[in-house]
Amino acid sequence: MSLRCTFIDHGTGGAPDCLRLAEREMAAPAGRQVLIEVAYAGVNRPDVLQRSGSYPPPPGASPYLGLEVAGTIVAVGPEATRWQVGDRVCALTPGGGYAQYCLADERHCLPVPRGLDLLSAAAIPENYFTVWTNVFERARLAAGEKFLVHGGSSGIGLTAIQLARAFGAEVWTTVGNQEKAEACLKAGAQHALIYRDTDFEADIRQATGGQGVDVILDMVGGAYINKNIRLLAVNGRLVQIAFLEGSKAEIDALPIMTKRLSFTGSTLRPRSDEDKGAIARALADKVLPLMEQGRCLPLIHQVFPLEQAAQAHALMESSKHIGKIMLKVRA
Repeated sequence: MSLRCTFIDHGTGGAPDCLRLAEREMAAPAGRQVLIEVAYAGVNRPDVLQRSGSYPPPPGASPYLGLEVAGTIVAVGPEATRWQVGDRVCALTPGGGYAQYCLADERHCLPVPRGLDLLSAAAIPENYFTVWTNVFERARLAAGEKFLVHGGSSGIGLTAIQLARAFGAEVWTTVGNQEKAEACLKAGAQHALIYRDTDFEADIRQATGGQGVDVILDMVGGAYINKNIRLLAVNGRLVQIAFLEGSKAEIDALPIMTKRLSFTGSTLRPRSDEDKGAIARALADKVLPLMEQGRCLPLIHQVFPLEQAAQAHALMESSKHIGKIMLKVRA
């Protein structure tokens, strides 16, 4: 199989304008891989970090950008049995999604939910895999609990809000402005606090009668770490999935002991194919039905043509978006 593929090359990295269209030879799918003709690809924070040199891909992963796609399967590996040529799927990829064609493990593919187009489907994998494994598997969020997600207007944040509400939690979020707060409330959050205008720690503590919240999903880090620890209720769980303001903080560990807190975190990309496959199965069983009922749907902020990947990255770095930034590869 010989196939030329147009893709976005970030070269040696740097500012967004380092992103350029290029061509390379596309390998045939091996083992349990499938080859997807990409319609849309999602832009995610790890792509931006990889481009800038602060998030190298794990060993064995593709060196190219793009962690999620949707499109049509055009070839399958010799050990692949779940999908056929012509199937429309969305997929979590090991990289290389900013391209006409992309390889993915068949276990990391999901069917396009009924009622969703390929654009919406491409916005599913990275955020839903991340939120499911962290909020519902690691933190074990349960119905009736209080849940706080920082950065609620991001793709991850809006996904967390919708899923937490769908599974019966009371949802709090912090955001940067009123427009983002309104988007979070529309997505299902009961409480949206603008961190620039208020002391969200004091407000949440007062509103909960001093008890705090049961689960926190944080992408900020830095000074938020101590605030999160103070905000957690007895037996609370803090899940850290990024450090936009730094990974180092001096903390008072006493509340972790006295309140029996759990402080955990994870990254998705380095996990084993088996782990990611298990997450995909859980999503197919628990979450895709909610999407088909219209209860959980990705919010698309803006779609750029593939050749404008640099503009898409610049928008993500500005943090002015609400929801997902996408790349259109083909109609």
